[in-house]
Amino acid sequence: MSSLPTVASPPANPLRIDLVDASLEAVLAEPGLLAAFTFDATPTPRRDDARHLRVALAPAPGRAALECWRVDGPVSHGRDGDIAWSRGGGLQFGALELADDGDIEAVADAAYRRLQQWLSRSDHPHPLRIWNYLDAITEGDGDNERYRRFCVGRARGIGRELAPGELPAATAIGHPQRSGRFQLYWLSAQQAGTPLENPRQLQAWRYPRQYGPQPPGFARALLPASDAMPLLLSGTAAVVGHASQHGDSLEAQLDEVLVNLQSLIDTARQLRPALSAALGAGSPLKVYVRDAAALPQVDALLQARLPGVPRLLLHGHVCRRELAVEIDGSHA
Repeated sequence: MSSLPTVASPPANPLRIDLVDASLEAVLAEPGLLAAFTFDATPTPRRDDARHLRVALAPAPGRAALECWRVDGPVSHGRDGDIAWSRGGGLQFGALELADDGDIEAVADAAYRRLQQWLSRSDHPHPLRIWNYLDAITEGDGDNERYRRFCVGRARGIGRELAPGELPAATAIGHPQRSGRFQLYWLSAQQAGTPLENPRQLQAWRYPRQYGPQPPGFARALLPASDAMPLLLSGTAAVVGHASQHGDSLEAQLDEVLVNLQSLIDTARQLRPALSAALGAGSPLKVYVRDAAALPQVDALLQARLPGVPRLLLHGHVCRRELAVEIDGSHA
């Protein structure tokens, strides 16, 4: 395969993503904080600070459960109706939560319609990275499975077919406990990024009909315009081509995930050679594990394979029933 041309970078537009062991109050006091995420399946009152989002997934016991996004320079923040937002350094964080009464197709339609409206009048109109957290992601049979209905609703809410060069990186994970909420949050920018695909995997938007009436609309990773930004890694599972692998072995699935992540890094380095050649201290990862009882096993396996990589383990359901683990994150 011929090498890809190197992307010329515009002025620095840095984002630092860290997993920290600190109080939320201390983090929210930082002037350059774009967003802070806590992870807790237990409902808690919403804070007034729009930069904070509680994701309704439980972390593994004893692991850091605070994710911070930081930028250089001042950050403004507020609320626009049902959207919480913050902006600074050429970047914007946004979050939207809607009640989910069981019709996830309608909820996803409404959420993405609202997101499109927001982006269309924003000075940060380019979505780089999107996260979707929904209840009972694999409940239902055939085309009535909730993840398949979510994909239909998402596409309808967007309102048009996105070109491959417009696709953001994305994650969709299920809440193991019923929350009654659909959570959508995103990172957008003043400048578009470059979507990337994994040569080991079929593009998600080309998935065959067996996976549902509407293929998922996301890229496997995204390289932001500035070389001061990390590579943004989509939720990555043990999929080769379009088929799930190693259904009977969590350890083999995890190793396949790591091969897929390395393949994405290799692809990104053709465009940006300054990226680190392998996962390391600058590669904070979120690890979603279907079975809560398997969290210690996954943690031990990752400690053996990637001892220097920051990680947050979460109890979350992957979008295919046979898949036991999924990883997303960033890489600098």
